[in-house]
Amino acid sequence: MRKVYDGFIDVLQVYSAVLTLVMLGVVLLGVFYRYLMFQALSWYDEFAGYTLVWLTMYGSVVALAHGKHISFETLVEKFPRVWQHISAILATLCVLAFSLVVLVSGWELVREMADETAVSVPEIRMAWIYSVMPISGGLMVLVCAVQLVRLLVGGVAAHGTERKAMEEGQ
Repeated sequence: MRKVYDGFIDVLQVYSAVLTLVMLGVVLLGVFYRYLMFQALSWYDEFAGYTLVWLTMYGSVVALAHGKHISFETLVEKFPRVWQHISAILATLCVLAFSLVVLVSGWELVREMADETAVSVPEIRMAWIYSVMPISGGLMVLVCAVQLVRLLVGGVAAHGTERKAMEEGQ
C-alpha cells in the first residue's frame, strides 16, 4: 500500500513539474509573439494564470505529503516526545478540516460555474478549470488520512519533527 501511495505522490510531483514547463512555455510563447512578431496572443495570459492555480493546488498536495506545509517545528521540537506526537495529530486534523473545506467549497464552485466559459477561450468551461479545487481538496483529504493512520498506528508521518525522527531511524 505504501508503494502505491508513494508512487501516486511521485506522479503528482511529475505532473506539477510538467505544469511548470507548460506555464513557462506558454509565457515564452506569449512574449515571443508580443515582442518579436508584434502580435499579442489574447489567450496566453489567462491560460498561464489558470496553469499557475493548478500548479499551486497540485503542488500543495505534494508538499503536504512531504510534510512541507507551514508548521511550528522550532516550538514543537522543544516539547516532550509525547506532546510532539499529539501536536502532529492535531496539526494533521487541522489540515484535514481545511482540506474538507477546499473539497466542499470547490465542488460548490464547480457546480455554480458549470455554464460559464473562459474569457479569452470561450470553448473552455470554467467548471473544468475550477475542478482543480475539489480534486486537490480530495487528494489532500487522502494524504491526511494516510498520515493520520501512520501517526495512530506507526507513530510517525511525513510531518516536520515526526519526519525527522523517521529519517533518522528513531
